[in-house]
Amino acid sequence: MTDRPTTEPTPADTEPATGTTRRTFIKGTTAAGITAALASTGIGSSAYAQGEDTVRVGLVGCGGRGTGAAHNAIAASSGVVLHAMGDLYGDRLNGSANNLQQNLGEGFQVGNRKFTGWDAYQQVINADVDLCIFATPPYFRPQMVKAAVDAGKHVFFEKPVAVDPAGCRTIMEAGDIATEKGLGMVCGTQRRHQKGYVDAMAAIHDGAIGEVIGAQVFWNQGGLWNRGRQPDWSNLDWQLRNWLYFTWLSGDHIVEQHVHNIDVALWAFQDQAPQKAYGNGGRQQRTGEEWGHGNDHFSLQIMMPGFGRMINSHCRQIPGCDNYVGEEIIGTNGYARMGGTSTLVDLDGERVAQFSGGRDPYVQEHADLVASFRAGEPLNEAHRIAQTTLTAIIAREAAYSGKNIDYNWALNDSTLKLGPGEAPGCYTSGLTQDHIDNPDVATPPVYIPGAYQMP
Repeated sequence: MTDRPTTEPTPADTEPATGTTRRTFIKGTTAAGITAALASTGIGSSAYAQGEDTVRVGLVGCGGRGTGAAHNAIAASSGVVLHAMGDLYGDRLNGSANNLQQNLGEGFQVGNRKFTGWDAYQQVINADVDLCIFATPPYFRPQMVKAAVDAGKHVFFEKPVAVDPAGCRTIMEAGDIATEKGLGMVCGTQRRHQKGYVDAMAAIHDGAIGEVIGAQVFWNQGGLWNRGRQPDWSNLDWQLRNWLYFTWLSGDHIVEQHVHNIDVALWAFQDQAPQKAYGNGGRQQRTGEEWGHGNDHFSLQIMMPGFGRMINSHCRQIPGCDNYVGEEIIGTNGYARMGGTSTLVDLDGERVAQFSGGRDPYVQEHADLVASFRAGEPLNEAHRIAQTTLTAIIAREAAYSGKNIDYNWALNDSTLKLGPGEAPGCYTSGLTQDHIDNPDVATPPVYIPGAYQMP
């Protein structure tokens, strides 16, 4: 779904065989993974060998991010076509299908495989696809990704991968199953596939700025879209179509958007799990009912293993302020400012190295996924992105509650499972059939530090 700052492209939202079949041929036999160097080699851009089978893609979630991801996937590698589409809402699906049909040419081979409703994702999975793209609101990601992996499909799934610890555990489980089945799983954290980032991070890990002792990460921007109520929408419809502003659907913007920057910081720390998070957040400008119940700003510390090692995290969605989106890595011998052009300097401010170039990272991530399972070494990013998502979740919960939130406790013991229409502190049931049958669910109250307790 939407994950782009005002300084990046900003889309609208949404949303057993026998023998040698096409699917068993392409899905590979191991999940050893391809090293980070793959992202910088451009292997995914090479021509698909003549005679190899077509990769059929199913898109679930047909808003701006899903439509963009479909464009990126077809552009990334030869022999890849869009085969099926699904969305909860018909207007979203039809608008996306018209766009893609006009722009993908022979890459658009959907035919009548267009599905709507709550089970649209399952119909796409069942539509003889090889690879599923999931770009629905993040709440639905764990259930859908797990279903696709259970069915033997490769997966590209947008970030974040969950909105609560229960969802993160589901993604980790799906990752283990994908390893057993030899399936690829790549998440839309495109910085992990961007040459300027990949090469700079390799240099950092080789000691170019000394030992990494800290990071400062930012996603400070203005406002995003908001859709006013329509007469034929239930409260549930209204929340789903404005999913950014409801924690049960988006995870709040620290999870839905700032997860990109937190992921880069954890990458610098060699993907170690954090210890705990502590800090503040609130809503000062986005206070009206139309903005749901989430925060408009967060400022936190994420403590890493080792004395004094930490990530300073700042994110904001408030118009009229100075904006900055980026990541800064602090070492014992220097400093790195990450980006499409990443610059490393020593303690005197003298440039050590600079890295840039490569393909559009939104295309490269799809190229790397397809290249990996075609090579029989499917990338599997499930555990890594689940850890990053859970890190953003404990930071959110620290701001909501005013408490220190421990990573391992959240991972192993927390019963938090978000859902609609429930008061803070009572989130344990998720979306139920009763909510769907009786969709006039209330907007949850605003989180109050000192009163709210993470279950």
